Amino acid sequence: MQEHIRKRVLDISQYIIETSATVRQAAVVFSVSKSTVHKDVTERLPLINKEMARQVRKILDMNKAERHIRGGG
Repeated sequence: MQEHIRKRVLDISQYIIETSATVRQAAVVFSVSKSTVHKDVTERLPLINKEMARQVRKILDMNKAERHIRGGG
């Protein structure tokens, strides 16, 4: 994995953990697509840091469970 991608994966993941951000929010902050954020945290992150991947997964699952409250589909 290229170093700039590895850094982006870790930066996005840390941001999601610190702020409980949604994939959409993280995509806006890091100027990448929602698909890129999703791929980074679900496919690339587990290869880099399994514990961080578990933490991010927990937050994403919580966001998914709450999205009907926020108005997401």
